[in-house]
Amino acid sequence: MIHAAITVVGTLLILLSLPGSLELGLLTVAGTLPARRRPRPGTTRGLSIRKLAIVIPAHDEALDVARTIHSLSLCTQPTDSSIAIVLIADNCSDDTAQVAERAGAHVIERFDETLRGKGFALQYGFGRLREESFEAFLVIDADTIVEPNLLTEVIGLLEAGADGVQTRYGVLNPEASIRTRLMNTALMAINVLRPRGRDRLGLSTGILGNGWAVTSATLAAVPYDAHSVVEDLEYGLRIVRSGRRIAFADRTTVRGLIPASGRGVETQRLRWEGGRLRMIRQNVPQLAREILGGRLALVEPLLDLLLLPLAFHVVLISGAAAIPFTPARIYALIAFVLLGFHVCASIVIGGGDWRDFTALLAAPVYALWKLKIAAKIFKAASFETPWIRTER
Repeated sequence: MIHAAITVVGTLLILLSLPGSLELGLLTVAGTLPARRRPRPGTTRGLSIRKLAIVIPAHDEALDVARTIHSLSLCTQPTDSSIAIVLIADNCSDDTAQVAERAGAHVIERFDETLRGKGFALQYGFGRLREESFEAFLVIDADTIVEPNLLTEVIGLLEAGADGVQTRYGVLNPEASIRTRLMNTALMAINVLRPRGRDRLGLSTGILGNGWAVTSATLAAVPYDAHSVVEDLEYGLRIVRSGRRIAFADRTTVRGLIPASGRGVETQRLRWEGGRLRMIRQNVPQLAREILGGRLALVEPLLDLLLLPLAFHVVLISGAAAIPFTPARIYALIAFVLLGFHVCASIVIGGGDWRDFTALLAAPVYALWKLKIAAKIFKAASFETPWIRTER
């Protein structure tokens, strides 16, 4: 009886973590490959981007938005493109709109006590701006610093035929605390190595919430109505299902602020990971049915959804290693090797240094903290979180 129970538990731990291990192995190997000489075109070809709107959704961001707009104004601008910086001030209770206007942005204010959130702000902004004949839209968070080559890289990929573009997305304040340094290491995996791997495989890189762009044609074909707290993941899945592809702008980076301590740390985790669990529940059955129906391009998005946050993935693998069940222990050894390769490759390719490797020493403590709030994360997956400015 005990042996049978051990076998069942060991098999279950393997099955729960195997999709994530496969995803990590696949994208790590692909992410270390050299880039294609020519970007693979999407469904839109021969497009000339003469008008591009940089859309900044903002809720009570008066403290940071002027710096973001100034950073965007320093970007190299293609000579034949007109760029408009547009801020969507959504249900703001501070002077975000006035600060943005003084910094040089065009401001669209939105007030709706019922339909609140970044997704609703973007939907409203896109609806207003599509009437002004923009060929493409670039979304930048209100607490972001961008690199000067942002516009030339994004526009270049769109004009080469990409349906949309996602840039590298990193941490602006990695030195603020051990926690932000560890998040910097994690985002080099999530927001650099993995989308780079997808791009090398000719797959859609997905949308990461900051530093992403789509053409007007893509927006017309896949209307933006993503209203969950992980609106980027939600809309990215819709684009993949439509047969379109988001290309990866590997040579430019946007960096946003991450909370260093206090309530903002937990709030952000609950919002992101609770929302991701809800997307798993809502999308995995449908993706599985479509794959069985012959849409093999959806295999990788399914594996991505089934890859749990690395802290939980490590817990599952550790459980498999601890079970006195030989297949589980062999699997755990292979999975840990893949995970180590993934993390090290992420730091190297993401441009990290010894401080990011050193931050890994705090990973066990972070994993224990994640386990401590696991119940809250699962609870957060059952409801929508209002758009509240994260304490930083």
